[in-house]
Amino acid sequence: MSVRKAYIAIFFFVIILCGKLSAQTAFDNLIWSDEFEYTGAPDPDKWGYDIGGGGWGNDELQYYTNRPENIRVEDGKLTITALLEDYNSNEYTSARITSRGKGDWLYCRVEVSAKLPAGKGTWPAIWMLPTDREYGGWPSSGEIDIMEHVGYDMGTVYGTIHTEAYNSTLNNARGDDIYISDVNTSYHVYVIEWSPDTIHFYADNIRYYSYPNYGTGYERWPFDKRFHLLMNLAIGGEWGGQEGVDNSIFPQTLEIDYVRIYQRFQQQEIIGPGQVNAREEEVSFSVLNYPGAVYDWTFPEGVTVTEGQSEHEITVNWGDTGGEVIVEQSYNNVTFTSSLDVQVIDVPQGDTLTIKGTDTDLGTWSIKAGEGNTLLMEDEE
Repeated sequence: MSVRKAYIAIFFFVIILCGKLSAQTAFDNLIWSDEFEYTGAPDPDKWGYDIGGGGWGNDELQYYTNRPENIRVEDGKLTITALLEDYNSNEYTSARITSRGKGDWLYCRVEVSAKLPAGKGTWPAIWMLPTDREYGGWPSSGEIDIMEHVGYDMGTVYGTIHTEAYNSTLNNARGDDIYISDVNTSYHVYVIEWSPDTIHFYADNIRYYSYPNYGTGYERWPFDKRFHLLMNLAIGGEWGGQEGVDNSIFPQTLEIDYVRIYQRFQQQEIIGPGQVNAREEEVSFSVLNYPGAVYDWTFPEGVTVTEGQSEHEITVNWGDTGGEVIVEQSYNNVTFTSSLDVQVIDVPQGDTLTIKGTDTDLGTWSIKAGEGNTLLMEDEE
């Protein structure tokens, strides 16, 4: 959830011709959800909390807590409540929850039904951050803002992308907005559909923005790694507080009816080492989990499966030779085959090393350099 200082929208030619587009999803398999059909704190198996104040990088004014006064599930919905109160040197309290470590996904449809707060100073957000930050800190590893709304501009909902090349600090964050007149009195469904080549943004099945994979590196497309979901209600901040905070509006609530994550069946790359030691134990390989799919693994001769045959993740004890790891992924009479070539490093055992060569007089050879498992030798004759 990053402050917006400028907005640059990119439109596909088909959108210019046809206007706003309806969602036609191929993400047909529900893999993770919370319908909030319980009472009390958010499900700890699905949600954690970000707690504290300090502005959260945007000069926000609230202190996030996990108190029931600020976040609670009842009557079939999750409610995040922002309060006007002195708390730990902050004037406001609210809550922010995250699925990190409990729900992390690569390529999916995220669908959230929500009713937003109203009034100057409110800044609710439904958004995603990278779980592993493999390309570095923000914004290099990316950010996906599924829904943001600021209370001084009621009804305008924003969807935004941040990357190293395009972000709010450079005043060129990529995104667009859509107007919904009753955002604070009715539930609306906010969606992204994220595939290897595009991220589409929807509100109530109307596509209002699409961000393409330029194919030019992580600076524009860091979205080939796992992300997790966050939901929060901020108060004030560099964007939300641009016209001040109206203290007469509190309490204000962000209400979530449900969260649903879908994936579609597609070929997945095998995740695992390209090199192993001869006879190495507990070596793991995996593909993304698609519930209901069948996974059939094949390994080179001498490899023993210890756990996970027919599952998306498998553990083996390796043999003496390298070769291809192959997995067939089948779902609804559709099958994809993926492979990974694995090389074997033969680590010497014991105190001696026998060097085999074609020269019968090995005494003329001497070691000149060495690194890891490699020795460089030269013939001194």
